[in-house]
Amino acid sequence: MMLSMKKLSSEKTTWKVREVIKWTTDYLGEKGCQSPRLDAELLLAHALKTDRLGLYLVFDQPLSQRERLIYRELVRRRASREPVALLVGKKEFWSLDIMVRSGVLVPRPETEILVEVVLEECKRLTDGSLLEVGCGSGAVICALCRELPNVTAYATDISAEALQNTVANLALMNNPQSASIFASDLFESVRNGPIFDIILSNPPYIPSNSIPQLEPEIRVFEPKSALDGGPEGLDIIRRLVKTSRNFLKPEGKLIIEIGDEQSEAVSDLFQTNGFSVVKDYNDLNQKIRVLKGII
Repeated sequence: MMLSMKKLSSEKTTWKVREVIKWTTDYLGEKGCQSPRLDAELLLAHALKTDRLGLYLVFDQPLSQRERLIYRELVRRRASREPVALLVGKKEFWSLDIMVRSGVLVPRPETEILVEVVLEECKRLTDGSLLEVGCGSGAVICALCRELPNVTAYATDISAEALQNTVANLALMNNPQSASIFASDLFESVRNGPIFDIILSNPPYIPSNSIPQLEPEIRVFEPKSALDGGPEGLDIIRRLVKTSRNFLKPEGKLIIEIGDEQSEAVSDLFQTNGFSVVKDYNDLNQKIRVLKGII
């Protein structure tokens, strides 16, 4: 069954919310989207200026012509595999609505493991300081600022788009605890600054030759600089592990997210560069997703 976008814009059909969701689910499924029902609901909620629960309160309500036209354009772009987060301008992360723009990595659920590990370490600190290297959208540093009012937070990124996105998200939090943000290639801008209890990062770790095989949502629409970790996916990780101990206090921790099948190589990097203890943490798929090294 092939579905046409023309049907959605037909003046002769009274499109109710339930019908639009069903039609869009089938259409996006044909286009290869992995979660077509969820996509349909998120896009329609955005078009109607409500949330997913709100859709079910107006399940039998017809869409106006204006709403139908707005929604049709969103569906057209999603069918071309543009990420839903970029279409609606936000992505939920750690129960926060993180604003995302073109030019930043869309927050991933598995990165919440990184937040969990940092929070567990911070239980041992009455105060202290942490640095996120490569803040991207700002999702991680926003989550940490909300949860850690007594910790001094810093974040860096080399991308101007990422820095702007992070600053905007911190402002939207309306939280007295914020972070100091610096434009920096790894530690360059904090070279003469403080040393930290914890350094954390979700660096680019995808091997270069794997990027063409990624889903279009990632390969086409997300910044390559935030994905490409070089031939083995370890180029940035090597630099990070090698230099981070210079910016850590005694018994400081480096906590990083890694890619599939990288745990052994990254663990070796930790040990080679003077980290005495290395611990790994699994994601929900039981893949090692985060490594912690202690100097």
